[in-house]
Amino acid sequence: MENAEIDALIAYIHQYIDEPLPLSRLASYVAYSPYHFTRLFKERMGLPPLYYVSSLRLQKAKDLLIHTNMSVRDIGLEIGQQSLGTFSSRFTEKVGVSPTEFRNSVQATHTNLHALRSLGEWQLEHPVSPGRGRVVGTVHSDYPFEGVILIGLFAKPIPEGLPLYGTVLSSLGHFCFTGVKPGTYYLMATSVLWEMQASEILLPHTTLRTRSKEPIVVSSGAIVPHRDAWLYPPAPDDPPILISLPLLVNNFLSKISNHHLINQ
Repeated sequence: MENAEIDALIAYIHQYIDEPLPLSRLASYVAYSPYHFTRLFKERMGLPPLYYVSSLRLQKAKDLLIHTNMSVRDIGLEIGQQSLGTFSSRFTEKVGVSPTEFRNSVQATHTNLHALRSLGEWQLEHPVSPGRGRVVGTVHSDYPFEGVILIGLFAKPIPEGLPLYGTVLSSLGHFCFTGVKPGTYYLMATSVLWEMQASEILLPHTTLRTRSKEPIVVSSGAIVPHRDAWLYPPAPDDPPILISLPLLVNNFLSKISNHHLINQ
């Protein structure tokens, strides 16, 4: 399947996200069998097609929670979830907070961003050279910005759920995750600008980002090579950033606070 076909299909999915999109409909749009379509889509996107569709629908739920007064139940129905319990549990798993908590987190988002900015420059003590159980690298960008970078190692090639290892960087440059257990990870990051409104952080549609489509494999005996990650503007084929960025900021501020208490 050519890149142009995938691009056209992604546009088709976005256009008809409110309609049923079974695998057969998506495969027939590009004239492939469901089996070959699924394999080729996953090779390009890193995710199965129906997983990608489900992620876009959860992103729509986030938008509706912030921009409308619809009830949580009605928003669940709007994205095809007949059960309020199922919708709430899926949302909480992928976003990190419940739908109601997400909707009510606008003020806390503003407060936490202000607290983060007041820290100025920070650097938790850690090595930056490759070693066993470490994932180290450098974040670059051709697009200058004033703000911070949220970066983490995720279990899947989509930023959903809490990262297995995550932190906030005060600037472009080095990052290091230590004590990384053997396993397969995907590195993902996004920027948060100081001038962003709370709703823009809760719904990060335009932030610079990066993601590793190829997995990072950590084993007990091998050293993971240094990683270079380049932030870029969102691309049409990027999966949505489902994890709540304010939650990650809040978790980081708590870590900073505990670090200071321990070292006093």
